[in-house]
Amino acid sequence: MTEGAALLVVILVGFLPTEIWRSLAILFGRRVEEGSPIFHWVKAVATALLAAVVARLLFMPAGALAGVPLALRLGAVAGGVAGFAVMRRSVVAGVLVGEAILIAGIFLLGH
Repeated sequence: MTEGAALLVVILVGFLPTEIWRSLAILFGRRVEEGSPIFHWVKAVATALLAAVVARLLFMPAGALAGVPLALRLGAVAGGVAGFAVMRRSVVAGVLVGEAILIAGIFLLGH
């Protein structure tokens, strides 16, 4: 497969299907009121999906993260949540604190 053909496959299979759903969400999302039941349902589903991804990364990690001890992964999440809370609900602060704890722990443990 040539480089151009591979790029075309990535665009057709990876990018376009996702972009179609994003575009539809924008179109239909404009009509949904913030306090409506459908809005609360969508928010609950999004929160559940995020929680599932975090749980998967914590308890069944793949790749390099699988070599990191569970206690360190849990500590990084706890630190990230604390950073989020302390910095006035800043997602960026929470991510940076969690990453800093994870990286420091890896270096200290020699992994």
